[in-house]
Amino acid sequence: MTDVTAARQAGIAAFLAANGLSDAVRQPLAGDASARRYERLRKADGGTLILVDTPAPAEDLVPFIAIGAELAAIGLSVPAVLAADVERGLAIQDDFGSETFSRLLADGADPQPLYEMATDALIAIHRGWPEGAAQRLALPVYDPDLFITQTRLFLDAYMPVVLGRPLSEENRSAFDTAWRTVLEPVCAGAPSLLLRDYHVDNLMRLDRPGAKAAGLIDFQSAGWGPRAYDLVSLLEDARRDVAPALAGAMVDRYLAAFPDSDAAAFRRAMAVLGAVRHTRIVAIFVRLALGQGRRSYLVHLPRVWRLLEAQLAKPELAPVAGWFDRHLPPAARAAFVVPETI
Repeated sequence: MTDVTAARQAGIAAFLAANGLSDAVRQPLAGDASARRYERLRKADGGTLILVDTPAPAEDLVPFIAIGAELAAIGLSVPAVLAADVERGLAIQDDFGSETFSRLLADGADPQPLYEMATDALIAIHRGWPEGAAQRLALPVYDPDLFITQTRLFLDAYMPVVLGRPLSEENRSAFDTAWRTVLEPVCAGAPSLLLRDYHVDNLMRLDRPGAKAAGLIDFQSAGWGPRAYDLVSLLEDARRDVAPALAGAMVDRYLAAFPDSDAAAFRRAMAVLGAVRHTRIVAIFVRLALGQGRRSYLVHLPRVWRLLEAQLAKPELAPVAGWFDRHLPPAARAAFVVPETI
């Protein structure tokens, strides 16, 4: 154990002791692509809690607590934070159990009710998010500039690897221009909370009524921007296929809850934001494989490329599709292999 690890463990032990949990049995839980760590704490009385350990509390734990309080106030299910040491990046929260939507689906659960729960939670957020909360929480605004900044990861992490050379400044500028053309109309509509990582791995089935049945566990990176983003994140999942009929039914379900909205504009927004998300995810997965040796993410690349190609084929994405056609040969899009030496 390194000195840093030993010091961290001592800090965690002190935090648990201060909250009467010295005797709790600690069980590490599987993580995700972030630096956060989770442990299940099994108490002597048989109850369980979750220990959250994050190295970046100002970017992670602080917004989790603040955003969670707003979501709970409008009737959504989020883990209650029972104790926190923000300076150390430690917290103890409710344990929602192990029934993530992804685990239930893997075990053969009917996907329809789960996706209905997830869609209904989004409807509740978009109906109930309080005016002024985004400003009060200083949420980042997802406007064309921020979306373009995020998609540039594709230029840095993917393009040089598959082409063997960096792109010229002229070609990078053309990339920005193409995205700005399609993003400006999308970002001009009424904004709402963006949970941003809204998919079945981050949703828990709870025995609660209505929109509370979907437990939300990952929202610390939330922002403020186009309403369509989270629905496309849910229905165009990088890690699992969603049947087109089911996805279509959920879009219809969402739109039925907002009969005064422009359905055609919403569907165009889903296409553009889906393309934004898929472009960035391709780059993230390749960066994880190259930078951290996490090859398991590459198994999802063909799916993400299929989703991206489907969006690029739509007329609203024509400027971006044109850029891809000029600068990235079709054979270089999904056929990425990480060298065995990394």
